Parts: sequence; structure tokens; C-alpha cells
Amino acid sequence: METELNVYTSNAMPAEPVAAATGARAYAWVVFALMFCLLLSDYMSRQAINALFPLLKVQWQISDTQLGSISSVVPLTVGVLTLPFSIIADRWGRVKSIALMVSVWSVATLGCAIASSYHEMFVARLFVGVGEAAYGSVGFAMLVSIFPKHMRSTVAGGFTSAAAFGSVLGVSLSGIIATHFGWRWSMGLMAIIGFVLVIIYYFVVTEEKIARVRPDNNGTPLHGHVKLSPRAFFSGLFPSGSVFCAYLGCALQIFVQGTLFVWLPSYLNRYWGMPVSEAAVLAAGLVLVSGLGQLLCGVMTDRISGESSLKRWNMAIGYCLVLGTLLAIAFRLPQGNLQLAFLVPGVFFLASSFGTCSAIIAGATPPAIHGSAFATLTLFNNILGLAAGPFITGMVADAVGLQVALRWLPLAAVLPFVVFLIGRWCYLAEARRG
Repeated sequence: METELNVYTSNAMPAEPVAAATGARAYAWVVFALMFCLLLSDYMSRQAINALFPLLKVQWQISDTQLGSISSVVPLTVGVLTLPFSIIADRWGRVKSIALMVSVWSVATLGCAIASSYHEMFVARLFVGVGEAAYGSVGFAMLVSIFPKHMRSTVAGGFTSAAAFGSVLGVSLSGIIATHFGWRWSMGLMAIIGFVLVIIYYFVVTEEKIARVRPDNNGTPLHGHVKLSPRAFFSGLFPSGSVFCAYLGCALQIFVQGTLFVWLPSYLNRYWGMPVSEAAVLAAGLVLVSGLGQLLCGVMTDRISGESSLKRWNMAIGYCLVLGTLLAIAFRLPQGNLQLAFLVPGVFFLASSFGTCSAIIAGATPPAIHGSAFATLTLFNNILGLAAGPFITGMVADAVGLQVALRWLPLAAVLPFVVFLIGRWCYLAEARRG
């Protein structure tokens, strides 16, 4: 009897589980694609305004500081609200929360299209930030839950690269449409795109489907079943000094990215003598390079680092060093093709460490609070990076000119470089303590 049983023993998986696994993987990638498109819409609505700066400056007679403020108010609002909104989403349900977020930022973007003054635009932009506050963190937490651990840097880099691609589409389309139809139509189109995507999302994604495709699938939705004391919750978000350095270092590198995303169209318009539409297209092309770099650096980090956190720290340090060096050379050169030749590889590394830091944080924090952990990362990135960068640069530009302000920007890359070195040292010390 034992021999007969061995004859029929096989390592092949039954057809039904194989089909189910294949279907789960396919649905996971469908969700990824849809979440990617929603982040595109997020950043199209957020960054489209940057191409309109030359027009708004003339029409409303406002300063560079005011222009910087209507850009910076969005990431500032995102930074302030991302953590409380993400905690609510973890408890109420990520799928429903995301649908509400997209609806809010789309309505607010429509409000930008009908604003008649700086103050009305500022308020509308504030509500764009309210809608976008937790989407990046909650969306990424959802994706982390449906993909295996060894793909975290790839998923992080791929998903968040939509920020760069969305900025490209937002800035380039905004500049072109504003030139032909007026700036209000630019913002109106961004709102329409958001409305279309949220309708598709509503019919495709549900909590139950997400629960069924998780690698640790037990068929139960992840939200609403974990309760932690405030102290345990805080300890989960900041379990070690190295994780704090990952939050901080990533944000300080995003300072450089946020500054260039906002001010490149104006720099090209003022110092290269480009019309608004041409400056928007070239700036969009550079942002596209940044998105490709974010995606490819995430893939490269996964390939080189594998399961090694130490190698991830080494990659982040190397990325910062290359970024600062290339941008320092580029902005010291006269305007022209040679400057562009250094700007292109420089912007490739603008957000190179995001996927690396996201993987470090995901590996060190409990899965049940991943939404809150990525919200904390978003808070750091938006307050210290995307909000601070454009606003501070705007103030410096009012004092000494935009060209000088950007010439000194590469010095900002020294800060994340130092923080990543400290994080690597902390990680080694923590590993020795066991």
C-alpha cells in the first residue's frame, strides 16, 4: 500500500490552486495599475499649477514667495493631515477611504479652475492637499499587503514613480492647454481626469477582493482588528534610530526633488528665454527622467540588496553622493546643452532613495500599521521636503534671484547623505545588539 501511495505522490500543485494564484497575481497587478493612475491624477492636480506661474504672476501681480506658497500649501497640508487620515483609513477601510480622497481632490482642483484671486486659489489648493493627504501612504500600504516582501523596493519605486510621471503630464499638459485655451482649462482638465478614475476605481476595487489576494490570505480584510496603546503605536512607527534616519534622510532628499519640480519651468522661462509652453514641456521631460530613475533605482536596489538592509543603506548613500555631485556641476554651468547634459543624469537620482527607505521602514514596522508608517514617511517628505523646498527657494529667489537660489540647491543633498551615514551606523549598532 505504501508503494501505491508513492506512485501517486506529486510535487505539482492542483490545477485549482494554481489558477487561483494566477488570478490573484493578475488582480494584484490590476490594482497596482489603477493605484498608479490615481497617483498620476494626484500629482497632475498638484503640479499643473507650476507651469502657470508665469501667467499668474503677470495676471495677479504676485511675488515669487506667493507663487511658492500656492504650490507649497498642498504638501504642507498633506504633511499635517497624512498621519491622522491614515490612522482613520486603517480603521475605516483603505478602499473606501481612497475613493473619498480622490473625490475631494478632484472637486478642489475644479475650484482652482474658477479661482479669481490669489487668496481663492490658496484656499482651493489647501483643499487639494486635504484630499491628497493620505493617498500615497494608504495606497502604498494596500499594495504592500498584496505583493510579496522581496518586491517591496520595486513596488515602492514603481508606485511612487507615478508622482514624477504625473508631474510630467500635469506640467506639460497644463502649459500647452494654457497657451491655447487659457490657464483655467488646464486645471479643469485635471479635475475631469480625477472624476473619471474614481468612477473606475469604485467598480474595480473592494476590501473583500483585496483580502483574497494578500500573500498571507485568510480572506479577512486587514482593517479594524488591531488596537494598540499610544505608546505601542509610537514604538511601532519608530522602532529604532536607524528607522528614524530612513524617515528623515528620505525627506531631506525629497527637498531637492520638490524644489526642482516646482521651479524648473520658471527657471527655463526666465534664464533660457523659453515660452511658457516650451519651458513646461522641457521641465516635464526632466521630471519624466526623475520618474524613470525612481522606478529603476527601486528595481536595482532590490536586485543588488536582496534581503540585506545594510546593502540598502549603502545604496541610499551612493545615490545621494551622485545626485549632489551632478547637480552641483549642472547649475554652475551656463545655460545650454552642456548644462542639460548634466541636469538629465542629475534629476535621474532625485528620488532614488525613496524605494530604498520605504523597504527599510516596511521591514522594521508591524504590517498592521503600515498605512500609518507610510503616512509618517509622507509627513516627513511633505513637511521637510515638498513643502519646505519650493517655499524656501521662493524666498531665496526673491532676495538673490532664482538662478542663484538653484545654484546653491545641491548643498541640500549633503544633509540626506549625512543622515544616511548615521542611519547605516545605527543599523550596524542595532544588529550587534541583536
